[in-house]
Amino acid sequence: MHVFVTGASGFIGQAVVKELIGAGHHVTGLARSADAAQSLTRLGAKVHAGSLHAPDTLRAGAAAADGVIHLAFIHGPGDIPLGRRLGLILGGSPRHIVNRFGAAITAADRRAIDALASALEASGRPLVTVFGTMGMEAGQTAKEEQEPDPRSPGWMRSQTEAAVKGWAARGVRATMVRLAPSVHGEGDHGLVPRLIATARKHKSSAYVGDGENRWSAIHRLDAARLLRLALEEGQPGARYHGVADEGVPFRQIAEVIGRRLNLPTVSMTPGQAARRFSWLAPFVAYDNPASSDLTRESLGWRPTHPGLLSDLGGEAYFRI
Repeated sequence: MHVFVTGASGFIGQAVVKELIGAGHHVTGLARSADAAQSLTRLGAKVHAGSLHAPDTLRAGAAAADGVIHLAFIHGPGDIPLGRRLGLILGGSPRHIVNRFGAAITAADRRAIDALASALEASGRPLVTVFGTMGMEAGQTAKEEQEPDPRSPGWMRSQTEAAVKGWAARGVRATMVRLAPSVHGEGDHGLVPRLIATARKHKSSAYVGDGENRWSAIHRLDAARLLRLALEEGQPGARYHGVADEGVPFRQIAEVIGRRLNLPTVSMTPGQAARRFSWLAPFVAYDNPASSDLTRESLGWRPTHPGLLSDLGGEAYFRI
């Protein structure tokens, strides 16, 4: 199969490209820079120039492929073109500005999904999209059949699940993979490295309250295999959970970080956590266990790589 991958040069994307090529697929990756193009070439993938802000480039990449894995996402203001960014910043309170950026990011993701899916309409070709389990309800083990919760910190990204389901009804084999908040492994630059950097800065590793809120987690190589299986075997409109560790108490994560950095581990109130962690605070305090039982049964997927706490016990996360 010839697979078009957006976000192909990223932390998860590079693992997906290797997984696909190793399984005999041919890969073309979206690249918005010369560095990204070079990375893809080294992996053995072809390069398709474009970006999330140029829907025509997405549509062309998808039209030439037998299937698509969509990993690219606008993670912050720096990924928004300067002119548009200035328009979002000017005027209004800080809260209004944050809401504007959130709406702009969600709208861009929706446009990207629509561009990719429109090239696959009525063809039965697969489109695999990625969201997060942090979009689910707190305090219970999230399952694949459940809808996202608008009160969750990951709600913004999960809003476009409805668009994917709509395309599944229009002849696209569109599926959704919800990934755990920690996709970990060598080269991680996501949430856990931010926790480590914050602990270094403040000379302590912190959790909120009793720290019994839980995070799910998955190794990036297990995530890559799941994404390949979803591409090959996923059913239209299906949701799959990229979860290996169903629920690691956040206090344990903070304690490992503190021990590895030789720093104290401390409890914080929600207000203290907001000042320390800024935008990350709601995620740090969220109780987000998730199950992947249905995913394992449906796709025959079994995670085989180290869990989050085991990964944190190694050297990779703490090299300066």
